[in-house]
Amino acid sequence: MAENGEEKLIAVARHIAKTLGHTDTMTDDILQIFSNFDNRLREKLSDDQPTSSASLERILKSLHRQISRQVSSDHPIWSDSADSATFLDCVDELLSTIREWNPMANDKSVSASLDKAEDLLQLVMFRLEDEFRILMKRAVESVDHTRFQDGEHSSESEEEEDDSEIPIAHPITNYDILIEALPAGIISDLHEIARRMVAAGYGKECSHAYSVCRREFLEESLSRLGLQKLSIDEVQKMQWTELEDAIEKWVKAVNVALRILFPSERRLCDRVFFGFTSLSDLSFMEVSRGSTIQLLNFADAVAISSRAPERLFKVLDVYEALRDLMPQFELMFSDQYCVLLRNEALTIWRRLGDAIRGIFMELENLIRRDPAKTPVPGGGLHPINRYVMNYIRAACRSRITLEQIFEETIVPSASAVDYREGDDRTLSSSSLAVQMAWIMELLESNLEAKSKIYKESALLAVFMMNNERYIVQKVKDSELELLLGDDWIRKHAAKVKQYHINYQRSSWSKVLGALKIENNAISPTGASRSLKEKLKLFNSYFEEICKTQSTWIIFDEQLREDLRISVAGTLSPAYRNFLGRLQSNSDSGRHAERHIKFSVEDLEARITELFQGNRGSGGGRK
Repeated sequence: MAENGEEKLIAVARHIAKTLGHTDTMTDDILQIFSNFDNRLREKLSDDQPTSSASLERILKSLHRQISRQVSSDHPIWSDSADSATFLDCVDELLSTIREWNPMANDKSVSASLDKAEDLLQLVMFRLEDEFRILMKRAVESVDHTRFQDGEHSSESEEEEDDSEIPIAHPITNYDILIEALPAGIISDLHEIARRMVAAGYGKECSHAYSVCRREFLEESLSRLGLQKLSIDEVQKMQWTELEDAIEKWVKAVNVALRILFPSERRLCDRVFFGFTSLSDLSFMEVSRGSTIQLLNFADAVAISSRAPERLFKVLDVYEALRDLMPQFELMFSDQYCVLLRNEALTIWRRLGDAIRGIFMELENLIRRDPAKTPVPGGGLHPINRYVMNYIRAACRSRITLEQIFEETIVPSASAVDYREGDDRTLSSSSLAVQMAWIMELLESNLEAKSKIYKESALLAVFMMNNERYIVQKVKDSELELLLGDDWIRKHAAKVKQYHINYQRSSWSKVLGALKIENNAISPTGASRSLKEKLKLFNSYFEEICKTQSTWIIFDEQLREDLRISVAGTLSPAYRNFLGRLQSNSDSGRHAERHIKFSVEDLEARITELFQGNRGSGGGRK
């Protein structure tokens, strides 16, 4: 009874198929459909087929008709969810058929059919690749939330966006965001396509289609952030003002790229190629490689460009940007495809450190080469002193960075080693401290050589007092104090005091000598004549010194006041005592007022006029 029932079922199926099918091929298709619902039908119907290859041919013909109808359509398949679902079912069936029949490929007729199946599969893959591209392009055009910004859009930027096919990232200051590059639904569709292409052995083609679109997005985003596509040679030929501006834009762009764009692209790759880690890594590398190389080439050009001292601060900006982003490089570029990019970033970062050390060597050379041509008027601050101290004071605002850079020096320069092994053993043990102390040593030696231009020993002392005081004050008022230490400051403050003593000794000893009264056995008349002559000599010396030293300059107000008090404190008592002796002399006392040109108060007033100088001649403090 069971067998009769099966026979009747099969007969009914055949009758329905023949009735509905207008051609033999359509009949075969309907029979094949019935067989999918009941294995008994499949077995019985297969008995009617002359060979197994014929069954394969019927399956392929059916699939070819369905696939060709959709492939030949002018409209995107994924514009209709039903069409896309049907198409994917056909793709799955084609892949399943090829897998199922591959073990019988030794059969010539089966092999021939499988060749046709592969041709059909290739046609399907081409269309899937096109659909993949269309989906990505359509998604990018429709998604607005990939635009991120800092502040409000200007009307001009809005107009630019309307003309742009690709959403572009705007400059921002908050990097703690992750953009959703594509809608979740489209990501799901892309994943389904990718899954079929990978199964068919077309993973690299899918990756390429993906990479082309996303690479364009990244490049346009960086361009909107102000990053130009420049070769290393073009960067090196830029004027410094242009390069400064370009570095500022680069710092913003590299932060947006490594903190926002690349992580977002990494996440998108992982979702589209979920389950295919190697392909996801390859796709991310292809997407980010061009932009990464563009960013790193700029940094490399900065590293190997001129090492003029004024470039230090912008080179530090580039160095610090790469240093701070190295964790992102480690995170983003750790796989087999990206490791070379990560290593290149590390190499260029270290090369920037070499450049910064080279800049300090150039600063040393600048100090050594600065000639002692003409003296600074009034013994004021020398321009090289002001330049170097303000320079290293500003540089030490990046003390932590510089310490890191100088600690990486494997072999210190011979000059630094010599200084480290010298007498001053109270310095910080850091290489940066040794470097700064060495620069100070060079600067002081240079200033001492320049002081020899002054013929007057008093003016020489004023020049060195000014410049040494300036050095000490700049050290105390900056990070240099932490590097050089209290002992270094005390030692150099003592130098200022010694120059102070040298000044007084060489400048006022002759004046004080004129007031010295010898207690010899001289007649009252002779004593009176001697006192009058000494007073004239004193007046001459004092007026000459006041006239000369009123043009000298002491830049520091406190130092200037201390020096005046010191001079007055030494000179006033001696002058007051001299006037007392003069007035007490019986012979000259009656006419003393005629010979006294300065009262003690006048003398002190004249002293307060000393060291005014010409403030336009190197005396001002900056």
